[in-house]
Formats: sequence, structure tokens, C-alpha cells
Amino acid sequence: LPSIFSFLPFFSKMSIDSLEQLRQRLAEFAAVRDWDKFHSPKNLAMALIGEAAEIIEHFQWSTETQSQQLSPDKKQAVSQELADVLIYLIRLADKLEIDLIAVTQAKIQINETRYPVELVKGSARRAEEYER
Repeated sequence: LPSIFSFLPFFSKMSIDSLEQLRQRLAEFAAVRDWDKFHSPKNLAMALIGEAAEIIEHFQWSTETQSQQLSPDKKQAVSQELADVLIYLIRLADKLEIDLIAVTQAKIQINETRYPVELVKGSARRAEEYER
């Protein structure tokens, strides 16, 4: 597996092939329903942010502890919203011909430079807030 998987544990079971399979399946899903005409980058980006906002609804007014200890029903609801976000993200990347795995690997490398361990460990400030 590519090195990205050692950095992103949530991708541990996702491979490039499975991401490509999802892309193909989603493209086919839209095509057979004649929905592709609605899937412009603008519309997909707007749908993605709308679905991301639905994730927030599940955590609104929760404490940090509550947000880490979801009931099975709440976890299922959040998982459905996460799936919606991933669907729109994959469709948007497909429409823009962006390789999500490649750009994510490149972004991790950028972040490793912007946030060197010896400078940022244990701190959550923005990159420009660190003295170099």
C-alpha cells in the first residue's frame, strides 16, 4: 500500500483500487439516473458543504467527552453523513479530474514541512503562528 496509509489511519482499509471502484460506481449511479448534468463542480461543492454541516448537527451542544462517546444510533447517523460527504468529495474530484490519493499524499508532505514535530508537538496553532 502507498505510504499515505501509515499517516492516515482512517484510510487503513481503503486502497487506491477501492477509491477508484467507488468513483466508478458513483459515476455509473449518476449516469443511469441522468443526474450527471446536475453534477457540476459548483453543485457538488455546495452539496458537499451541506452534508458536512449535517455532521455538525450531531455534535452541536455536545461536550468534548460526549462527542467521543456516541451512542450506537448516533454513530450510525454520523456514519451516514460521513458517507454523504465522501460521495460528494469523490464526485467533485472526478469532475475536476483530481487524483485524491496523489493530492492527499502531496498535502501530507507539505504539512510535514509546515508543521515539523520538534516545533509543533502538543500545540494546535496555525502554521504562521510558530516562530521559525
